[in-house]
Amino acid sequence: MGKSMLVRTSPLITENPPTPPHGHIRTEPPSLPSPVRCFSTRRGAHGCLLYAMFLSLVFLAELVAGISGFVFRHEIKGTFLRTYNEVAAPDYNAKDRKSLIVDTLRCCGVLNYTSWFSSVYFPTNGIPPSCCINTSDCSSSDLRNATIAPSKVHQQGCYELVTSFIETNMGIIAGVTFGIAFSQLIGMLLACCLSRFITANQYEMV
Repeated sequence: MGKSMLVRTSPLITENPPTPPHGHIRTEPPSLPSPVRCFSTRRGAHGCLLYAMFLSLVFLAELVAGISGFVFRHEIKGTFLRTYNEVAAPDYNAKDRKSLIVDTLRCCGVLNYTSWFSSVYFPTNGIPPSCCINTSDCSSSDLRNATIAPSKVHQQGCYELVTSFIETNMGIIAGVTFGIAFSQLIGMLLACCLSRFITANQYEMV
């Protein structure tokens, strides 16, 4: 009897839930005044649009740089070769920043070790010690000897080393670039959606 009564009265309980007593403490957070909410909402929408615009500019810059790098890759190689020939090798002194960069590469010369024979560094110092395969078995006299030096130094030129590294890792570079660009597209989409959502609901929040 009691069970059947509970079943029959349950719809009434569901449709008309009991109201809390007057002394019940509300747990909802206090709402901001309407002008403050309206101002913050408008600023949020504009901020999302500015963020999306910034991401789109960065994305376009990366896209232009990527396309230009692929189209003019041979010109870039030529520029690197010309710069190395005109700046790095002739002005090498083992002290400045350009020389230290050359020293960090495990290579020798532009095309090979013979590139140093025409530099102003060679008559006095020979081939740079950074070209040595084994520095403990590579004396300064050996580096000044054009006959002995070839057996003591790296045979690969720095131009071939750098260009082959770029070509070998082109897939990784393209994958990382695509991942960054895709995340930027997602960020632009989410920012636009959030701005539209805020704008559509700003009057309901007032």
